[in-house]
Amino acid sequence: MDDGSIPALPRDFDGLRSLILARRQSLPKRIAQVAAYALDNPDEIAFGTAASIADAAGVQPSTLVRFAQHLGFDGFTSLQSVFRERLRERNSSYEERLNALRADVGGNGANHRILEGFLTASGTSLDLMARSIDESALDRAIAALAGAETIYILARRRSFPIASYMAYALGKLGVRNQLVESAAGLSPEILSFATKRDVALAVSFSPYAAETIDEARLLFDRGVPVIAITDSAFSPLVQFATLWFEVAEADFGGFRTLSATMALSMALAVGIGEARRDGKPGKDRPRGKSPRS
Repeated sequence: MDDGSIPALPRDFDGLRSLILARRQSLPKRIAQVAAYALDNPDEIAFGTAASIADAAGVQPSTLVRFAQHLGFDGFTSLQSVFRERLRERNSSYEERLNALRADVGGNGANHRILEGFLTASGTSLDLMARSIDESALDRAIAALAGAETIYILARRRSFPIASYMAYALGKLGVRNQLVESAAGLSPEILSFATKRDVALAVSFSPYAAETIDEARLLFDRGVPVIAITDSAFSPLVQFATLWFEVAEADFGGFRTLSATMALSMALAVGIGEARRDGKPGKDRPRGKSPRS
């Protein structure tokens, strides 16, 4: 029953992001446009003026105020303060994060409590994945990847361990793949070999790796199907993806796990191997736009 209470405003960027994502389907068109820009460009929201942000987002400055009020803030300045606080937290060094973590779990048994914290965060991520995964999207992704002549794997920074594992697992399964990562700076040349008979798997989480986005865009423009693993419907990867998976990873002490993403990547790799063995690759290869997970 509605008790007439006013929902509390988000106190941090993660809370704000969750609020925006929860309401994304009901947002008016222009406000949704601002929401997408805000989640893709949080630094610009933190530093910019209302005029510069509105111009970059392609809306009127008044839309920024409407966006803030739609989320329960009294004005855009109040909303902007959440983005500025995110910068302060994000720019803390790893040493500062460790100090804060030790302050919370210090004393005898601290290392075990740190392990418990990460186990709990991993469990949260895995539980959410189990509840939210779209089975039909998983089947279509595996069929598409299994039918590819070559799977091009795109990832940088925090997402790179996922790409590295996929390349290793697919190689062991006898599936031709190309990890797009070159110390010699040959990634553009590597991508130039991709054709419409191939499929790209792109992985990136906020703050999104510019290289991964650029590579996904390049392949998309050349007609290569892109399957994405990311963390938001507003992720810049989504606009290039024929099929995509939204993965929310919990954190402990400011350090995010990769548990759910790794579980998904393992399922994809093993599923591809099974499809190849059963002689079913390519049955549902994606072409153009299709329903997203």
